[in-house]
Amino acid sequence: MSTLHRIATGSDRISRRAAMLAVTFLGDGRSFETIGRGLVDDDRAVRLLAEDGSRTVWHRAAPKGAQQALHVVMRHICCEQLGHAIDLATEVISANPNYAEAYNQRAIAYFESEQLYDAIADCQRVLELNPYHFPAATGLGHCFMECGDLVSAIEHFQHALEICPDLEYVRSQIDMLQRSDGA
Repeated sequence: MSTLHRIATGSDRISRRAAMLAVTFLGDGRSFETIGRGLVDDDRAVRLLAEDGSRTVWHRAAPKGAQQALHVVMRHICCEQLGHAIDLATEVISANPNYAEAYNQRAIAYFESEQLYDAIADCQRVLELNPYHFPAATGLGHCFMECGDLVSAIEHFQHALEICPDLEYVRSQIDMLQRSDGA
Protein backbone atom coordinates (compact mmCIF):
# COMPACT_ATOMS: atom_id res chain seq x y z
CA MET A 1 0.00 0.00 0.00
CA SER A 2 2.84 2.41 0.70
CA THR A 3 3.81 2.35 -2.99
CA LEU A 4 0.23 3.17 -4.00
CA HIS A 5 0.12 5.99 -1.46
CA ARG A 6 3.34 7.43 -2.87
CA ILE A 7 2.15 7.20 -6.48
CA ALA A 8 -1.29 8.64 -5.60
CA THR A 9 0.42 11.83 -4.45
CA GLY A 10 3.15 11.89 -7.11
CA SER A 11 3.65 14.18 -10.07
CA ASP A 12 2.18 12.18 -12.97
CA ARG A 13 -1.55 12.86 -13.36
CA ILE A 14 -2.45 9.53 -14.99
CA SER A 15 -0.48 7.56 -12.41
CA ARG A 16 -2.17 9.52 -9.58
CA ARG A 17 -5.57 8.61 -11.01
CA ALA A 18 -4.75 4.91 -11.25
CA ALA A 19 -3.18 4.82 -7.80
CA MET A 20 -6.10 6.70 -6.21
CA LEU A 21 -8.53 4.23 -7.74
CA ALA A 22 -6.48 1.35 -6.33
CA VAL A 23 -6.27 3.02 -2.91
CA THR A 24 -10.05 3.38 -2.80
CA PHE A 25 -10.44 -0.32 -3.62
CA LEU A 26 -7.73 -1.62 -1.28
CA GLY A 27 -7.10 1.05 1.33
CA ASP A 28 -7.87 1.07 5.03
CA GLY A 29 -7.28 3.44 7.94
CA ARG A 30 -3.70 4.00 6.82
CA SER A 31 -5.07 5.52 3.60
CA PHE A 32 -6.91 8.47 5.18
CA GLU A 33 -4.10 10.95 4.51
CA THR A 34 -3.68 9.83 0.89
CA ILE A 35 -7.44 10.13 0.31
CA GLY A 36 -7.39 13.54 2.01
CA ARG A 37 -4.61 14.77 -0.23
CA GLY A 38 -6.51 13.42 -3.22
CA LEU A 39 -9.56 15.49 -2.26
CA VAL A 40 -7.58 18.67 -2.97
CA ASP A 41 -5.52 17.38 -5.93
CA ASP A 42 -5.21 19.77 -8.86
CA ASP A 43 -6.64 17.09 -11.17
CA ARG A 44 -10.44 16.89 -11.02
CA ALA A 45 -10.46 13.15 -11.81
CA VAL A 46 -8.21 12.41 -8.82
CA ARG A 47 -10.47 14.57 -6.61
CA LEU A 48 -13.58 12.72 -7.80
CA LEU A 49 -11.98 9.31 -7.27
CA ALA A 50 -10.91 10.32 -3.76
CA GLU A 51 -14.35 11.72 -2.90
CA ASP A 52 -16.25 8.74 -4.30
CA GLY A 53 -13.98 6.19 -2.65
CA SER A 54 -13.52 7.91 0.69
CA ARG A 55 -16.63 6.48 2.34
CA THR A 56 -15.72 2.96 1.26
CA VAL A 57 -12.27 3.29 2.78
CA TRP A 58 -13.68 4.82 5.99
CA HIS A 59 -16.11 1.91 6.38
CA ARG A 60 -13.42 -0.63 5.52
CA ALA A 61 -11.24 0.82 8.30
CA ALA A 62 -13.63 -0.76 10.81
CA PRO A 63 -12.10 -2.94 13.49
CA LYS A 64 -13.03 -6.61 13.31
CA GLY A 65 -16.74 -7.11 13.95
CA ALA A 66 -17.59 -3.41 13.87
CA GLN A 67 -18.34 -3.19 10.15
CA GLN A 68 -21.41 -5.45 10.31
CA ALA A 69 -22.73 -3.66 13.38
CA LEU A 70 -22.27 -0.31 11.64
CA HIS A 71 -24.31 -1.53 8.67
CA VAL A 72 -27.11 -2.37 11.12
CA VAL A 73 -26.79 1.14 12.61
CA MET A 74 -27.15 2.61 9.11
CA ARG A 75 -30.25 0.48 8.46
CA HIS A 76 -31.77 1.69 11.73
CA ILE A 77 -31.13 5.28 10.64
CA CYS A 78 -32.72 4.66 7.23
CA CYS A 79 -35.77 3.13 8.95
CA GLU A 80 -35.93 6.06 11.40
CA GLN A 81 -35.29 3.74 14.34
CA LEU A 82 -33.01 6.37 15.79
CA GLY A 83 -32.95 5.13 19.39
CA HIS A 84 -31.81 1.71 18.24
CA ALA A 85 -29.21 3.33 15.96
CA ILE A 86 -27.84 5.45 18.81
CA ASP A 87 -27.73 2.51 21.23
CA LEU A 88 -25.94 0.19 18.79
CA ALA A 89 -23.53 2.91 17.64
CA THR A 90 -22.73 3.59 21.30
CA GLU A 91 -21.92 -0.11 21.76
CA VAL A 92 -19.66 -0.04 18.70
CA ILE A 93 -17.92 3.09 20.02
CA SER A 94 -17.47 1.54 23.48
CA ALA A 95 -15.72 -1.45 21.92
CA ASN A 96 -13.84 0.64 19.30
CA PRO A 97 -13.29 4.18 20.65
CA ASN A 98 -11.04 5.21 17.75
CA TYR A 99 -13.41 4.19 14.96
CA ALA A 100 -14.42 7.53 13.43
CA GLU A 101 -17.25 6.23 11.25
CA ALA A 102 -19.13 4.87 14.27
CA TYR A 103 -19.16 8.38 15.75
CA ASN A 104 -20.28 9.77 12.40
CA GLN A 105 -23.23 7.40 12.14
CA ARG A 106 -24.23 8.13 15.73
CA ALA A 107 -23.97 11.87 14.96
CA ILE A 108 -26.40 11.37 12.07
CA ALA A 109 -28.84 9.56 14.36
CA TYR A 110 -28.48 12.27 17.02
CA PHE A 111 -29.08 14.98 14.40
CA GLU A 112 -32.16 13.23 13.04
CA SER A 113 -33.51 12.87 16.60
CA GLU A 114 -32.80 16.59 17.22
CA GLN A 115 -30.11 15.94 19.83
CA LEU A 116 -27.95 18.59 18.21
CA TYR A 117 -25.33 19.08 20.91
CA ASP A 118 -24.65 15.35 21.04
CA ALA A 119 -24.37 15.37 17.23
CA ILE A 120 -21.92 18.27 17.42
CA ALA A 121 -19.75 16.43 19.95
CA ASP A 122 -19.68 13.31 17.78
CA CYS A 123 -18.85 15.24 14.60
CA GLN A 124 -15.99 16.95 16.42
CA ARG A 125 -14.70 13.56 17.56
CA VAL A 126 -14.88 12.25 13.98
CA LEU A 127 -12.70 15.12 12.81
CA GLU A 128 -10.21 14.49 15.63
CA LEU A 129 -9.89 10.89 14.48
CA ASN A 130 -10.04 11.58 10.73
CA PRO A 131 -9.37 15.23 9.78
CA TYR A 132 -10.33 14.48 6.15
CA HIS A 133 -13.91 13.45 7.01
CA PHE A 134 -15.76 16.15 5.06
CA PRO A 135 -19.23 14.73 5.87
CA ALA A 136 -18.54 15.35 9.58
CA ALA A 137 -17.48 18.94 8.85
CA THR A 138 -20.64 19.36 6.79
CA GLY A 139 -22.65 17.79 9.61
CA LEU A 140 -21.27 20.38 12.02
CA GLY A 141 -22.45 23.09 9.65
CA HIS A 142 -25.94 21.62 9.60
CA CYS A 143 -26.02 21.26 13.39
CA PHE A 144 -25.01 24.87 13.98
CA MET A 145 -27.48 26.03 11.35
CA GLU A 146 -30.26 24.17 13.18
CA CYS A 147 -29.08 25.74 16.47
CA GLY A 148 -29.40 29.17 14.85
CA ASP A 149 -25.65 29.90 15.00
CA LEU A 150 -25.22 30.91 11.37
CA VAL A 151 -21.68 32.23 11.81
CA SER A 152 -20.47 28.87 13.16
CA ALA A 153 -22.48 27.07 10.49
CA ILE A 154 -20.71 29.03 7.76
CA GLU A 155 -17.32 28.40 9.39
CA HIS A 156 -17.89 24.64 9.45
CA PHE A 157 -19.26 24.55 5.90
CA GLN A 158 -16.14 26.46 4.81
CA HIS A 159 -14.00 23.91 6.64
CA ALA A 160 -15.79 21.15 4.70
CA LEU A 161 -14.85 22.98 1.48
CA GLU A 162 -11.23 23.22 2.60
CA ILE A 163 -11.22 19.44 3.00
CA CYS A 164 -13.16 18.75 -0.21
CA PRO A 165 -13.45 21.80 -2.51
CA ASP A 166 -15.84 20.13 -4.98
CA LEU A 167 -18.83 20.06 -2.59
CA GLU A 168 -21.12 22.32 -4.60
CA TYR A 169 -24.12 21.75 -2.32
CA VAL A 170 -22.03 23.04 0.59
CA ARG A 171 -20.96 26.06 -1.44
CA SER A 172 -24.65 26.74 -2.18
CA GLN A 173 -25.49 26.40 1.52
CA ILE A 174 -22.83 28.99 2.40
CA ASP A 175 -24.17 31.38 -0.25
CA MET A 176 -27.70 30.97 1.08
CA LEU A 177 -26.62 31.57 4.68
CA GLN A 178 -24.56 34.61 3.74
CA ARG A 179 -27.58 36.11 1.97
CA SER A 180 -29.91 35.41 4.88
CA ASP A 181 -30.48 37.84 7.73
CA GLY A 182 -28.16 37.57 10.68
CA ALA A 183 -25.13 36.10 8.94
